[in-house]
Amino acid sequence: MQSSDIKSMSIQRTKLVVLSLFHEKMLLLKRSAHPPFFKEKSMKTIPSRSFFVPTISLVSVTFLTLVGIVAAPHIALAGDVPPQDVNVELVDTLTALAKGPHAGFRSNHAKGIMATGFFTPSPKAARLTKASHVNGGNVPVLVRFSNGTGVPTIPDADPNSSPHGMAIRFLLPDSDYTDIVSISYNGFPVATPEDFLSLLKAIQASGPDASKPTPIEQFLGSHPAALQFVNTPKPAPTSFTTLSYFGVNAFKFTNRKGVSRFGRYRIVPLNPEPALRSKQAANMSPDYLMAELPTRLLKREVKFKISVQLANATDAINNGSVVWPESRPQVELGILTLKAIVANSKDEEKKLMFSPLALPDGIAPSNDPVLLSRPAAYAVSYGRRASQ
Repeated sequence: MQSSDIKSMSIQRTKLVVLSLFHEKMLLLKRSAHPPFFKEKSMKTIPSRSFFVPTISLVSVTFLTLVGIVAAPHIALAGDVPPQDVNVELVDTLTALAKGPHAGFRSNHAKGIMATGFFTPSPKAARLTKASHVNGGNVPVLVRFSNGTGVPTIPDADPNSSPHGMAIRFLLPDSDYTDIVSISYNGFPVATPEDFLSLLKAIQASGPDASKPTPIEQFLGSHPAALQFVNTPKPAPTSFTTLSYFGVNAFKFTNRKGVSRFGRYRIVPLNPEPALRSKQAANMSPDYLMAELPTRLLKREVKFKISVQLANATDAINNGSVVWPESRPQVELGILTLKAIVANSKDEEKKLMFSPLALPDGIAPSNDPVLLSRPAAYAVSYGRRASQ
């Protein structure tokens, strides 16, 4: 991938800053109505941000994620976004929990590394969607792996680094693109932006001097998906490339016959490896994942299978905190092959953001409120970062 290609994808940051300032102005004016936002794919370049929640020692709350959204050639929305005060307060609270802002870094998934490669569509993909990037020849891709939290120096084996992130940009003709964003955990801890804000506030209020039961203990007691997230082991991986990744929100896939199905992305390594044991993880260098990926790619290509898990009529389409049964069928979209590290990755990745709502014809968002909340909140967050 050429630096000029990355540069061309980052020139939309001016629009991002303007948009984020607009959102903050709306909050200052205390407008109760939703802003004149966008509902169709005709809206261009609505950038956004990703979020994180750091651990609190009392209950071992590890990273909770709203995986990233941003500068996109087209953003498709299927419903209203939450009021602007919620979006701005989310960004403010996340920044405070991260002890930020950290100038020049993402508010979440701050530490990462990028690789290039290509995607080879499967013939089976056409049965599910008419999207151009899964119906043709090889498509060049740009992939960013990352640690959780907005701390740029977080050790790779720190429990707060997990779930890890994997964002994929499919580079299409005419400078167009579409993105997938995913994390190494199947599910999301809450169902709405408002609940996510409540979770953040509960963590923020649950310091060492908080009375029992603490706000976070009370929250987890009434939100089983968040409690399960906390209690699920997330051991340190041997490599970014040996983890499975999940899209926690559902999308509507439509094929050339007009048949539509809802599904969620799954990205599975063709050569998985066991996670590190606790003693191994304790002895790893702070940047072992960042160092391991370039070494691995110098020796051989890395491959993932990208599939879509299909919902049935009774599955929760608009609630990312509800995990669908493993018995649900999956449709293979194709094979992702990684070949090399992006030159000057740390500098180049700061110019980009990845959006699950950068969607081509044949893929549309669900009405998941967490998914739909991202453009407004992330625009504020990235606008602040871009202006630092």
